[in-house]
Amino acid sequence: MNEDIEFVNQSTRIEKFKNFIIKNRKKLILTFLSIIVFLFILFIYQEFKEKKKLDIAEKFNNLTLIKIKKGEKDKLKKLIEIIASQNETYSILSLNYIIDNQLIDDKSEINKLFDDTIKIQSDDEIKNLIIYKKGLFNSNNINENELLKILNPVLKSQSVWKPHSLLLMSDYFYANGNSNKSKQFLKEIVNNEKINSNIKLEAQKRLRRFFNE
Repeated sequence: MNEDIEFVNQSTRIEKFKNFIIKNRKKLILTFLSIIVFLFILFIYQEFKEKKKLDIAEKFNNLTLIKIKKGEKDKLKKLIEIIASQNETYSILSLNYIIDNQLIDDKSEINKLFDDTIKIQSDDEIKNLIIYKKGLFNSNNINENELLKILNPVLKSQSVWKPHSLLLMSDYFYANGNSNKSKQFLKEIVNNEKINSNIKLEAQKRLRRFFNE
């Protein structure tokens, strides 16, 4: 008896499913086709992104195969175009190349390129590294408030670049004759248990060397 009831229930479910398919066949076909089209577009988009990335890599490698000299404006323009392409890897490499080879004298232009490169980063640690480099690049030419403003996102984080930024701030204040603030930043490094032991050791050395502590 129970088997007969189960058979009837199963048959009823199958019949309902068939009726549902027949009744909604147009919608189901459209949904299926939409999924196929979406997957196809997604595949094309991924292929396009990969090709664009390879093109940018090739462009950068060809540009830097022979050292770019100051005054080669066409090549510099192409490096800036790579930064503008918003490729996370080659934007950084292009900016580093421009700075290392001193291809741009205008610091405000360099800072704009820093900002453009920072904005596109999805990895927080890479972003913090670029912020630290921006602080380091500007540290000889700006006041303490401006430097703190640049480094603030890193100083407020738990990034691996935080101790480097603290050390940079200590060096900045020491070079500008503010020993008390320099010491404060060194002590913050030493007293932070989460900070890398090598950086902490360097801070301890500076405390002994400069402040006999």
